[in-house]
Amino acid sequence: MVLEESSTGVNENAAELQFDPEFEDIHILSNAQVAIILQASARSAVNRDEELNDVYRKTQKYVDRFNTMTNPEKEHQELVDELDNLQEALTTFRKETDEGEEMELHSFEVAALMNLVATDMSVEEATSLIPSLSRFPEAAIDEILDLIRSTMIRIVS
Repeated sequence: MVLEESSTGVNENAAELQFDPEFEDIHILSNAQVAIILQASARSAVNRDEELNDVYRKTQKYVDRFNTMTNPEKEHQELVDELDNLQEALTTFRKETDEGEEMELHSFEVAALMNLVATDMSVEEATSLIPSLSRFPEAAIDEILDLIRSTMIRIVS
């Protein structure tokens, strides 16, 4: 694992959930949430007769490419609500260890999980993509993946 030293001297390591202090209290967004925000922004720009800049177009292309939680037949607010509910479920997810310690997902893990194509993802695949999840028991990771699967099913159906 490559460690990267931040400007504050902290060795950042996503696998061990070590991040610069400036990332402690951030609000995360998934690709799907960013896509919805950008779509609304684009509609607003069109209504105001404004042209979208190059950074906007590149960001939109990126999130459209990797956004797996989309359904053109769903109302905008339905998608927002489903994604907000998933984020809340992942953010508030708790599991108690055998030693009685309460474990929760880090905001980095929540963001990474929300961007997974989890309809058929196994626990092994999830932990290989997000190594820090390995601190949870397999059953807990499967429970997390079930939350994502059920949300994706509601969105695409």
